[in-house]
Amino acid sequence: MKWLLLLSLVVLSQCRVTKVSLKKGKSLRQNLKEHGLLEDFLKKHRYNPASKYFPSLANEAASEPLTNYMDVDYYGTISIGTPAQDFTVIFDTGSSNLWVPSVYCSSTACTNHNKFNPSDSSTYKATSQSLSIQYGTGSMTGILAYDTVQVGGIVDTNQIFGLSETEPGSTFYYAPFDGILGLAFPSIASSGATPVFDNMMNEGLVSQDLFSVYLSSNGQTGSFVMFGGIDSSYYSGSLNWIPLSSETYWQITMDRYHPPLGPSPSTCYFEKTGKRRCMWEPWEAQLRV
Repeated sequence: MKWLLLLSLVVLSQCRVTKVSLKKGKSLRQNLKEHGLLEDFLKKHRYNPASKYFPSLANEAASEPLTNYMDVDYYGTISIGTPAQDFTVIFDTGSSNLWVPSVYCSSTACTNHNKFNPSDSSTYKATSQSLSIQYGTGSMTGILAYDTVQVGGIVDTNQIFGLSETEPGSTFYYAPFDGILGLAFPSIASSGATPVFDNMMNEGLVSQDLFSVYLSSNGQTGSFVMFGGIDSSYYSGSLNWIPLSSETYWQITMDRYHPPLGPSPSTCYFEKTGKRRCMWEPWEAQLRV
């Protein structure tokens, strides 16, 4: 069984530990507001938290809510290809695929972000597979390929990833990141692509089969995700382990929680890095970890 560490997200088994700095940037809400587009965006993309787990309740397909309504985005830098092409990505525990914009993308969202060029990488290996991901407030389509991916000090020479060909709408246009690196389970990966961290474990690239996350609430720096270990200087006492309710998202079941309006039974999900989401009737409570 896989387990969840209080703030560290863990899987369980064994040669390297690497730390990737995360930067706290402006959220999609802030970017849209600065451009005078927030009100129109919210009208067109009404957020239904239940749609992720009960698609029949939504007006359109939705599997991975991307918009962070708590105004928090944390992202870091990875590289793909030989020589390396750098990309800013969200380390997202609510999805499983790695993808970045590509030179094949003609969407407006790709015009102001870094784009991967397969012709510039000597280690690029094409496939015949396609990729399509529908998020809560955005989507992408593209192709799958293999190449060398470097995350911190860990180099994986055979990682599958997506190259976007379309990124419709304004969601990704105003995003402060290029792509997404999913850290959820293989069971929810689109097109059956092996997630980055699972590939690290499968190839023995980490000293321990776990990763941990520290999110700083002050300023844009100080946050990080560590692959292969836990930095003991960021906690005191013993670690608390909680069993996951499903090997899909990083989620646990809570027997009871006491919100401001009184106690209510609920199920809570650690669905995106740095955030817990608990759903009740008739309102939703969102809590920062």
